Amino acid sequence: CSSDLLIMWSRVQPQWRTSMGGVIGLDYGAIAWVFRLYEVKDQRSLLEDLQVMEAAAMAKLNERSS
Repeated sequence: CSSDLLIMWSRVQPQWRTSMGGVIGLDYGAIAWVFRLYEVKDQRSLLEDLQVMEAAAMAKLNERSS
């Protein structure tokens, strides 16, 4: 993981969306706003990396809520 990825991961942590069944994912609209705010150059690549982290985190978070 690059330091930029970890920094962005920490910035989007408040943007989790949930339902009665658990965590359903990050709010991509909010992530797009954060990308613009911090002037992320390679948004596609960073989003793809965040999605890998999101999937792993959702599996763990939803495992705990079951």
